[in-house]
Amino acid sequence: MTTWMHEERLKAVAGVVRDSGAARVLDLGCGDGDLFVRLAADPSLTELVGLDICRASLDRLRNRLAGCESVIPHIDLREASMTEAAPDLAGFDCAILVETIEHIAPDRLSKLEHALFHKLRPQTVVITTPNSEFNRLLGVPAHRMRHPDHRFEWDRAQFRRWCTRAAKAAGYVARVKDIAGRHPDLGGASQMAVFEIMKVDATTTVA
Repeated sequence: MTTWMHEERLKAVAGVVRDSGAARVLDLGCGDGDLFVRLAADPSLTELVGLDICRASLDRLRNRLAGCESVIPHIDLREASMTEAAPDLAGFDCAILVETIEHIAPDRLSKLEHALFHKLRPQTVVITTPNSEFNRLLGVPAHRMRHPDHRFEWDRAQFRRWCTRAAKAAGYVARVKDIAGRHPDLGGASQMAVFEIMKVDATTTVA
């Protein structure tokens, strides 16, 4: 059973995947598969690949998939890091990272950026991460993070700066919005960025 906030995150990301028209989707940091099992029942998808470094989580996801009805022709689960770009996963329609980047050490974020935006280079990337400004409403002390495994938590300005820079460097455009609630001053419990590869006008000459 998911919390209300997590359910809102899952619905927001699933909606972006659906609206993007993606058929081939990567779930990077899929964990136990709260979103993965939902996508596995989507008949519009043809391929769904999940990556996670935790073998136990992947085993739990396999058990969940065995107990549900999947309609996707090709499903693959891999014990692997999202900071490593497997060549056969390049060029997917969409990659999703739901509450995962905050588990990566800040000094390794550049490696994730390179693997995700420059090597894998999906048409659409969806990233959600906690909004640290919202923590006070959750009773999280200022000197702590929401989860002991979080390596950082960004406020909305920090997330927007990272998204803008990463998108510009890789030839994407990024849109950022609050999700899982909307406090007038503190935003949502989470924040979501949708990156899309910039389309080059057919009349434009690229050097």
